[in-house]
Amino acid sequence: MGQKDKRGGMAMVAFLQAQNCSNYPGSWRHPAAPTDFLTAKHYQRIARTLEESKFHLAFFDDRLAMPELGDNFEDTIRHGIRAVKLDLIPILTVMGMATDKLGLGGTCSTTYFEPYHVARAFATLDLMIGGRSAWNVVTSLNDAEAANFGHDEHLEHDLRYDRADEFIEVVLGHWATWADDAIAADQISGVFADPAKVRRLDHAGRWFKSRGPFTVPRSPQGHPVIMQAGQSGRGLAFAARWGEIVFGSIKALEPGRQTYRQLKDAVINAGRDPNQVKLVPAIFTIVGETRAIAEEKRAFIESLAAPEDSLTLIAEVTNYDFSRLGLDQPLDDAQMAKVGANLGLKARVVERSGKANPTPRDFITFSKRGTINEMHVFCGTANDIADEMEAWYTGEACDGFVLAATHRPGAYEDFGRLVIPELQRRKLFHTDYAGTTLRENLGLERPVVTHAAPSRKAMDKVA
Repeated sequence: MGQKDKRGGMAMVAFLQAQNCSNYPGSWRHPAAPTDFLTAKHYQRIARTLEESKFHLAFFDDRLAMPELGDNFEDTIRHGIRAVKLDLIPILTVMGMATDKLGLGGTCSTTYFEPYHVARAFATLDLMIGGRSAWNVVTSLNDAEAANFGHDEHLEHDLRYDRADEFIEVVLGHWATWADDAIAADQISGVFADPAKVRRLDHAGRWFKSRGPFTVPRSPQGHPVIMQAGQSGRGLAFAARWGEIVFGSIKALEPGRQTYRQLKDAVINAGRDPNQVKLVPAIFTIVGETRAIAEEKRAFIESLAAPEDSLTLIAEVTNYDFSRLGLDQPLDDAQMAKVGANLGLKARVVERSGKANPTPRDFITFSKRGTINEMHVFCGTANDIADEMEAWYTGEACDGFVLAATHRPGAYEDFGRLVIPELQRRKLFHTDYAGTTLRENLGLERPVVTHAAPSRKAMDKVA
């Protein structure tokens, strides 16, 4: 698999939501959570906190629908279960205006958007914030999202990835149609740019047709960094082909090593450099000046979760209305067959419960969805947390971490105040940014276009 490239130390990514809570739906109930989440100042404050701690990237997850339990959204509204979901591009822009080095990434679905729109929005963002943007590529999984875009249901799992493959081909194709040196802006001669260095894409495929010419020139980092979350099957193949930052769920060191090796081998098999792909698992951290303080914090944070959070969010990712059943009523085989979308969650509940026909309570208990324990939790002193992070990083289980917040901005403030200095003391994390672009700071190569990429029609003629 080759030696891990450790230049700059571990990658550190903040996991954010443009909503009333963090990834932890109960976080808004924390007394230290501010209620100004509908303002630019809220996100700018978080961005400055992260940049002061030298985080590489802040990225936003997203869904295109409010979570519901069946057709009932009243509980979602009443309990604040990720009820607010703001558009990401304006938020990333205002955060970029408040920072100089922090990378900023957003999620955009390949299922419900068009490639040209995504290419243009993220390329423009990348220019406006000086080459610090990232696009998190998702395929969408929820029937409520489909309904918001005029569809009865979403595409079948593998078809979504087939469509996503072509989607990202089109986006990357448009991003490569301007040469890096295309613009002359020669006011004396009157030549703005060299027409020979700008091409149409002229893409015509199974899912998309997109002509061009693209209207956004290249950014200081070439084009946005590509993020993806695939970890197995079709998703892993997609991540190995396209991902530069790949994030996911790892619960322990040894399974993490297996996932790490699997991804890096898949990257090599896809003809890519494994050092140009960063695997970063999602975690929560709860840090205290003593272990007792940290455990007390954890108990309080866990108490903020509500049963409504779990069942609503399980329904969101499985497209199944659990409210029709009693909490202790086993799902029969026909009902289990209808629990789809997130196949990993269903398999996890069956395995951990030991039941082929688990109950809704089993789904809550063993998926841990809607609680901080859905992700791995590092809890303790700064030394304790640094020890665990070091073991995962040096033990070839990851290239860094995606840090979710138990509450914001407090979780990031505590981590930056206590854990970051300890990681820096151990020379596991950088003390300053390597450059001004996200690619420079992550040690990722800048994609260079010395002449415009040939059009699809031209490539077809060569073939």
